[in-house]
Amino acid sequence: MTEPGARTESYADLIASEDVLLFVNAAVTATGQREFHSQADEQRLSLSFLHEYVCVNYRSVYASALALDVNDHNAALIVEQLLRTADEASAEQKRVEGRLIAARLAALPPQRVYRLFRALRAAKVNNRRTRAIVRDWLASRPDLALDAVKYRGGLKTAARHAHLVLPGGETGDFLFAPGRRVRYEHGFLDAHRRAHYEQGAVYELPFTVAEGFAARHGIAREVFLERIAPRMTRLERLRTQRAGTAAELGSMPLTRLALYVLSLGFEERVRRRAELTGALRAAALRAAGPYAGAWGRVAAVLDDSYSSYGSGVKRRRPLAVALGCHFLLEALAGSYRAHWTSGAGDPLLVRPWGATPLGGRILDALEGAPDRLVIVSDGWDNAPPGLAGEVLRVWRTRLDPGRSTSVVHVNPVYDADGFDVRRLAPSVPTAGIRDAEDLAALVEIAQFAEGRTGLVELQAYLDRRVASYVREVPA
Repeated sequence: MTEPGARTESYADLIASEDVLLFVNAAVTATGQREFHSQADEQRLSLSFLHEYVCVNYRSVYASALALDVNDHNAALIVEQLLRTADEASAEQKRVEGRLIAARLAALPPQRVYRLFRALRAAKVNNRRTRAIVRDWLASRPDLALDAVKYRGGLKTAARHAHLVLPGGETGDFLFAPGRRVRYEHGFLDAHRRAHYEQGAVYELPFTVAEGFAARHGIAREVFLERIAPRMTRLERLRTQRAGTAAELGSMPLTRLALYVLSLGFEERVRRRAELTGALRAAALRAAGPYAGAWGRVAAVLDDSYSSYGSGVKRRRPLAVALGCHFLLEALAGSYRAHWTSGAGDPLLVRPWGATPLGGRILDALEGAPDRLVIVSDGWDNAPPGLAGEVLRVWRTRLDPGRSTSVVHVNPVYDADGFDVRRLAPSVPTAGIRDAEDLAALVEIAQFAEGRTGLVELQAYLDRRVASYVREVPA
């Protein structure tokens, strides 16, 4: 009877591992927004089910996902779900969850955190634990007066929901009794007061706040952008002026830089080829870190088919991930060859175009017997359909059963119908990816999808990531 029992346990472990990996893939890629093949409501419904299912069945692992490279949207959903269901957690789980939540909130953009606090208020989640988390996060903010100007509604909601008295009387008066003071000592607060009737005060405010006042005063856009430039962040300058200095481009994250490059016309890309290519390679080297040049012979199949356009709300995102991965793999490899689905030879001029002949490109890539093959695609192989999966099956079972070539598929698009990213073949591990700079870490996670490692190894990996992630957070 021992043998059947052990077998049942291994099946349960296998199912648990698959559930966890499925959730991680979704939490890395899905944002609840429209994709090329699915609508926003389908994305949100699918994602909501996954969060509830994994939280109920694997709560500790669910919380551990905060230490992984999940996107901001899903990180906020995880925090919300953990706080909604606090009474279902043990004392030890609450202790670990509290440190993970604090660490992740510190890394999230403030507007995302304020949106989370509004969602908690709407859901009437107001236990002692939630109030403490809101209080501690607000206490860690470098300048609450700036938040009061820039995120007025969010800060106001958070303070009310957690029953907080904001430090310094000015900020509280600004939010809750704006007519009480005729002037403020804090520069941002007073500039906001004066900007209602004084155009000069507009240029003392953060760009996103000043923009609204400029429109109210009827200030010409060109004049406004020129005078507000010293107050703008690097990304704000890139969005509004579509030109960045070499220093600005050189410090941008890889995927964001790839998105910027793809937003430029072909003529501008050609004219600025040396500058843009240099910036992409510098960002890739930063992302590669100590692993630069350590991956041996690498081949890549990169999807620049029409579906890599993404959608109106995620414009060119899949293609930007592929472009970022191209430069990162170039940095990681000792020798490297890229195979774009369109046959493009110039990565700087790629565009979403044509069908997705993944099978043929995979054959081309495997011809050189590389040490690693990395496929970056949404998985919709359609020229002809299914060829990529068959090529990979034959390669793994007949031509390379000893796995001398490591093959991994990274997919930047969540498939709402399948509750996962779309896969090419059962024999090839697939990981979701949102930012190209996370490629190396995701390839590490993908090993668990091959079935050669189980739940124990996966849990040990998650525990290491959690310990590393919360190391700087006080217990």
